[in-house]
Amino acid sequence: MAAPAGQLLPVTWLLGVEIALLLAAAVAVAGRGRLGHGHAVLRAGLRAVVQLGAVALVISWVVGSLGTSALFVLLMFGVAVRTAGRRMTTGPGWAWAALPIGAGVLPVLVLLLASGLLPHKGIALIPVAGILIGGGLTATSLAGRRALDELRTRRGEVEAALALGFEDRDARLEICRTAAATALVPVLDQTRTVGLVTLPGAFVGMLLGGAGPVQAGAVQLFVLVALLAVESAAVVLVLELVGRGLVPA
Repeated sequence: MAAPAGQLLPVTWLLGVEIALLLAAAVAVAGRGRLGHGHAVLRAGLRAVVQLGAVALVISWVVGSLGTSALFVLLMFGVAVRTAGRRMTTGPGWAWAALPIGAGVLPVLVLLLASGLLPHKGIALIPVAGILIGGGLTATSLAGRRALDELRTRRGEVEAALALGFEDRDARLEICRTAAATALVPVLDQTRTVGLVTLPGAFVGMLLGGAGPVQAGAVQLFVLVALLAVESAAVVLVLELVGRGLVPA
């Protein structure tokens, strides 16, 4: 069946069947391929079904008001903080994830709204904020986990640095900085290969919505550069939190 104009995939029973088959395949590979994440993949897929279904039901009401849209963005931010924080540590230090995510996302949103480039409408605010918050979540989660794993693995080297006269913060950063910086690899690869390997969602979405290729490309370029800024800020702040011991290993 051909998709109607402006629609990437037709929403039919066949799409549901294919999603279920793909999820089953992912669960089988992740579970039996000795990755040990079969149940995690299944839970993630089922959660996505429930969450996207709920969002689809309420989104038309949420975007009707700037106030409710702002509350929805705050909800997204709260979920991102908890998710990234729990990925980093199971202790009370997880709440510090709010700093690296917020420090990158908030200035970009304020700049866009103040300059008028982003319309003061929920239909524009929610997707842009979601993209930026998602990038901050990914960078915070990856940088935090890799930094803390490195500190646990190379604890002896941290102690050796302390014995040489390094301050606690400097000793930790000396060991974990390189590992944490690899959290930028996904966004760097995405930016380097855009248009050659993949056509990102913002670009495709604007084309399907009727925008011209140049306009769609300009918006996608802005999104990628904004993500580079958001995720770089997140990684730097995660390192600072780990170095100061606020997020313990």
